[in-house]
Amino acid sequence: MAVHLSARIDTNGVQQLFDISHSLAPRAVGIQVLVMTVLSILTILTFNILRPNNKIVYEPKVKYHAADKKPPRISESFCGWIPPLLHNHEPELLGKIGLDAVAFLRFLHLLRWLFAFIALVACGGLVPLDFLYTLSIKPDQYDFLSAMSIQYVQGVRLYAHIGATYLFAFSLMVLVHHHWRAMYRLRNEWFRSPEYQRLFYARTLCITNIPPRLQSDAGLYKIFTGMQLPYPVTSVHIGRRVGALPELIEQHNEAVKQLEEVLALYANENQIEAQRPTIVVGGFCGLGGTRKDAIKYYTSKLKHTEAAVQQYRAQLDMHQAENYGFATISSIPFAHAAAVELSGEHPKGLTIKLAPNPKDIFWKNLGLSKGSRQFRRLTGFVLLQLFCLLSLVPLFPVASLANLDALAASGYIPFLKAWSTASPITYALVSGVIPPAIASVFSYFLPRLMRWLSKYMGATTHSGLDRITIARYFAFLIISQLIVFTILGVLFNSVLEIIDAIQRQGASLHTVLDNLDKLPARITRTYVDQSSFWLKWFPMQGFLIIFDLAQLFDLIWLSFRARIYGRTPRDLREYTKPPVFDYAIHYSNLLFMAGVGLLFAPLAPLVSLAAAVVFWLCSWVYKYQLMFVFVTRVETGGRSWNVVINRVLFSAMFMQVVMILIQFKSLQFIASIPPLPVMLFFKHYLNRRFANDFQYYIPKYEELSRSIVHSEELDIGENKLEQRYGHPALQVELLTPMIHSRVIPLLRRIYKGKTSHAGRVRSRGIGNISDKAKTIEDDEVMEGVVFTPVHEVSLA
Repeated sequence: MAVHLSARIDTNGVQQLFDISHSLAPRAVGIQVLVMTVLSILTILTFNILRPNNKIVYEPKVKYHAADKKPPRISESFCGWIPPLLHNHEPELLGKIGLDAVAFLRFLHLLRWLFAFIALVACGGLVPLDFLYTLSIKPDQYDFLSAMSIQYVQGVRLYAHIGATYLFAFSLMVLVHHHWRAMYRLRNEWFRSPEYQRLFYARTLCITNIPPRLQSDAGLYKIFTGMQLPYPVTSVHIGRRVGALPELIEQHNEAVKQLEEVLALYANENQIEAQRPTIVVGGFCGLGGTRKDAIKYYTSKLKHTEAAVQQYRAQLDMHQAENYGFATISSIPFAHAAAVELSGEHPKGLTIKLAPNPKDIFWKNLGLSKGSRQFRRLTGFVLLQLFCLLSLVPLFPVASLANLDALAASGYIPFLKAWSTASPITYALVSGVIPPAIASVFSYFLPRLMRWLSKYMGATTHSGLDRITIARYFAFLIISQLIVFTILGVLFNSVLEIIDAIQRQGASLHTVLDNLDKLPARITRTYVDQSSFWLKWFPMQGFLIIFDLAQLFDLIWLSFRARIYGRTPRDLREYTKPPVFDYAIHYSNLLFMAGVGLLFAPLAPLVSLAAAVVFWLCSWVYKYQLMFVFVTRVETGGRSWNVVINRVLFSAMFMQVVMILIQFKSLQFIASIPPLPVMLFFKHYLNRRFANDFQYYIPKYEELSRSIVHSEELDIGENKLEQRYGHPALQVELLTPMIHSRVIPLLRRIYKGKTSHAGRVRSRGIGNISDKAKTIEDDEVMEGVVFTPVHEVSLA
């Protein structure tokens, strides 16, 4: 039997599939670092050349900013963007970019100094120790990278690595405590700021899962009367069903944009007499359908959808209520006190929380029934598990590409061996560049898919969805890329070695148990083998950060769109406005990099050095982007801070667990344990000291006496609650086609029917909101369609 197995299974060859090359891995890492460094330098030079002449891409906040949030002055010189980064610090930035952005930069500040210290200790202390010891024992098949790792270290020298984890954990706790205390202070200052004290939603509660018999304004009053809260309720508003109205409005606005694009291409002096643009309606994949005049088609579609919206609004039954509502409390401290008292409670099945900013709400999800929400969560959870399982599939080719030399050594792919011998440089280039590049492509799409899935599962706000995405995507990355493949590698190597032992010694329980004693060494070897991939992955991340600064894709896309589709006034306004910063994606990427850096710090210290370099790059790039490019969708006062800090602490605990597993056969096992319970106790302390009060405004007694108290008569009389928390579809103003004022004469030639130039009343919706109507004096009406001329000076 043993002979038969020996003939069929070449354990040494198969095992190479899970081992990094002992000859080409350092060369592949070096080539990757060199290539990414050169590309990063070229990208920075390109950015410095393009920035002064492309301010709409690189400095949109200089033009579009709130009156009190003007960004700092920035020079047009070659490196003129650097001085503002050096001279503007947190106190100045807080009023210009908001607390969410400041919290993000503070988190980066924490990471860059943490990994600077870790890299100093690991590379200055552990690397020389490991390297000299490896050279002294001269193990088989070691290389430059493995010699600077824990792979071959044994005996008392392991205490140096254990001591390093103590230093890493202590430095992390010191930095986290320092920054937590600062964020706690900043958030309390934000609560007390005049800006927050003027916010209407700061004293508003959101009530969901309201039973049908209480779905009315009177029912909401009855709910609060029954709870006997000592906080005066000044107004209430039950949500109203809007049916298909949001979809109709979306269709109308889409028709407006399509008409604008057609007119932008056609309405100029050179093309006005040319053949009118056409469009194929119907058909499939370019086959079949009817060709129609594009201008007439979109004009007709616009008029029909506008009429449908107005008719739907007129017939909408305002008495049909939703299962959610809102209530205002007389003061902000009272509203927060009520939210704290009702936190975790569900009186009569209700859920009562502080209301989010109206701009932050997913209105469609807010009105989901309890049954629909539970069904979505169940199906979403199943889809999430399936998604996580399927997303592991692309990681197998990534792992294979990362081990091209091992595949060649196995002999299963003959041409690889010949390639590595004939051209080792190109071979190392492919194994160094392609695997992290493929991993980066998947890391671009995966968080966005997870975000969409989390929204489907019932997230009610953008900010809440961000926190959910951070938590789920981080968990997925840690489990899939740092645990699953390591476990598979350890198990696979164990099985191969057990088979080999059985072939040599015969099958026995003693043989199997004796082989399991090698488990700590296998765990160490597996992680060290994987470290070369992360040493190639971090330079790729550094380049992508620099590439994000240059925004070359945005420049190319804007130029391409202008050439192919023309530039409508709406395009010029929309594409030159500051984009929204995606905190969830960026936080998730930073957290995963921190997790990798912490895990490998005591195992392969060079990884922590690579992480430190990338975090310092991130701190500069993101500071520039948040100062001059991106805006925050809705200010939450750094609400995600607790979420991201918890993940950093988990990464440190994961590092401790791996160190314990590596040492569990010896006395070093006992020495590796203490940091883990200390970190758990520290986490408990942070919750009690900071996190439990982080969400709510808890004023002091003297602040209560100075707080603004609003009257019931004023809140009801001004109808503030309905204006702010009525469904946007009931109030939103329909878009009108925007055209350049210079093409008005040409437009009159296109629309040869009846035209007029007169003021009109533009209504913002229905119900009590009609008092917001305004008169537009310079609109052009052509064939019943209202066009809004835009002067060139307003787009400059």
